[in-house]
Amino acid sequence: MTNRIDEKFNQLKAEKRGGFIPFIVAGDPNLRVTKDLILELARNGASLIELGVPFSDPVADGVTIQAASERALKNSVSVKAILEIVADVRAENCRVPIILFSYFNPILQFGLHDFAESAVRSGVDGILVTDLVPEEADEFRALLNDQGLALIMLAAPTSSDQRLRKICQKASGFVYAVSRAGVTGARTALSGDAESLVGRLRNFTDLPVAVGFGISNAAQVLETWKYADAAVVGSAIVAEIARLTLIMDENSEEFTEKIGAFAAHLLPQ
Repeated sequence: MTNRIDEKFNQLKAEKRGGFIPFIVAGDPNLRVTKDLILELARNGASLIELGVPFSDPVADGVTIQAASERALKNSVSVKAILEIVADVRAENCRVPIILFSYFNPILQFGLHDFAESAVRSGVDGILVTDLVPEEADEFRALLNDQGLALIMLAAPTSSDQRLRKICQKASGFVYAVSRAGVTGARTALSGDAESLVGRLRNFTDLPVAVGFGISNAAQVLETWKYADAAVVGSAIVAEIARLTLIMDENSEEFTEKIGAFAAHLLPQ
């Protein structure tokens, strides 16, 4: 079954260009603005969009995304509300693939079967669960597969080849290669581990590989495209949202446009 993720990566491959995947936290600064930001990012070059589900203990995230999750939770953002926002985006005829980036607990609380059905109904295309290991992924993977949803798996530079093989066997849509050990966060220079990891992953899967964690400018996106199929930029965009929230009305059209322009400048010219 082909979904929007497969279609997008097939298109990128045919056009011989890399993908750009911005990440934002749902509900930061609020859910109405989240909808506007998704649409704005889609208009400003996003190939796919990762939508973070706020969680109280985001152990894989650095301080920037942790703070955004805290702000979103203060707005009482729930999985149900996030899925409703995705449905609203789809009602605006937005075709950009949307991936939920979550920890397992919020999904488990929602109910795995109900979540899979609700996610596909809302227009979600794939799920990345940061703390779901391949040995424990079969039930959830089967539920997602029944609905035509991708299960994106994380792969780290510290993983053995044996483990990378297991990760690739469970993954669909694409594999998310973590550029370095540690948590999310913008960096001035990319780790050399990323290119090596992508090369190792190519031995075990034909799926596209996206690289994230630490990519924060157009030069790094371009560098990543030399060996990977897509680059993920999260903390840099989330930090810009936080910065602008302090100095202007986040509910204004200008706010949304400024974030869109910031994202556009992350694309190599």
